[in-house]
Amino acid sequence: MTIDKNSSSPFEVVSVDPLDETLAGEAWQQLCEASLDPNPFFAPAFLRPFLENMPGQAVRLVVVRNKASGEWMIAAPVGRRRLGLVLPVNATWATEYAPLGTPLMRPEAGSDAVQLFLKASAGPTKILAIPYLPLDSQTAKRLIDVPFAQISIAAETERAGHGAGPQGQAQLEEAFSGKRRKEMRRLLRRLGDHGDVQFETLSGQGVRAGFDAFLELEKRGWKGRSGTALLSRSQTSAFAKAAIENRAKTNGVRIDQLWAGDTLVASLVLFREGGNIYSWKIAFDEDYARYSPGAQIAVQSLRENLSQPDFKEADSLAIPGHSMIEPLWRGRLRTGTLLIGQGSLSGVMQAMCAADLSLGQALRQLGRNVKKRIGAYTSALA
Repeated sequence: MTIDKNSSSPFEVVSVDPLDETLAGEAWQQLCEASLDPNPFFAPAFLRPFLENMPGQAVRLVVVRNKASGEWMIAAPVGRRRLGLVLPVNATWATEYAPLGTPLMRPEAGSDAVQLFLKASAGPTKILAIPYLPLDSQTAKRLIDVPFAQISIAAETERAGHGAGPQGQAQLEEAFSGKRRKEMRRLLRRLGDHGDVQFETLSGQGVRAGFDAFLELEKRGWKGRSGTALLSRSQTSAFAKAAIENRAKTNGVRIDQLWAGDTLVASLVLFREGGNIYSWKIAFDEDYARYSPGAQIAVQSLRENLSQPDFKEADSLAIPGHSMIEPLWRGRLRTGTLLIGQGSLSGVMQAMCAADLSLGQALRQLGRNVKKRIGAYTSALA
């Protein structure tokens, strides 16, 4: 553990291994529950299983805490990584399994605490990247408004989500109306030829069996053939099962299912945190693809979200332009990589990071397109 104390401040900075068993887990969890904007991937229930099972993850948990009470004010896992292809910088931890870099921050955390966090997290290059940050969030506003730092935004884009209350209902009606509603209902009736059609929602103790069924369903699809299903590697399987089990203990995960008789046709895994819902993983039986099972389960999950009394907002976590989810979840979340620099050369470094990030994103998109084409070709041959 590394502690940086500033005698003139009521706060101190702690840099610690997230897997340290002596870490104050209660203070960490309390910050998760009180955070301005929730982030289920920075909670110990998810982060620890990931770091325990996935190799090559050199991450420190940077914490700003109150000297007198020990209360955590701000925290985020931070590691050295390449944003694109070349330049290594310090960044809040985010991966394809956790595309959300929002630091955990208490509502009462002022600019002095934010400055301490940014300085401690930036490292020797004096640049901190915060990827996949919802730009309209309260946390983003506090980070952008901090004095004595140079701020720029790279890789700005939008991804699908939906709101709550009247806004969410309006988005549902807009998405599920007219020809689309008629066609999807017709497809559900046709799916009924294979058995009684049922939507089920699992939480609590029912999640473990539901997740096992999801894993098998995912493995049988194109992700299994391309080697990207969670069961394709022992490391991803172990981390995912542990994370789901941890979150199920506090009712932090939900699994929505679509059945035709005894056949699981589609399944969607969602995380719940602070009234927000995050659509984590989806899978469907490709033998029933003509009935649009992915779209069917997405619409049903939207309805289920809106029925929750404490629901605030849903994030699809989907890549921008996702062909299935964007026509159905009509809300949009602006996200980007926040580049926070300090020092005379920070502007140059930020420009270099932004260019590197753009190139890396273009190549990753190309790789995704190739994988999809391989999966489609393999399905056609099967």
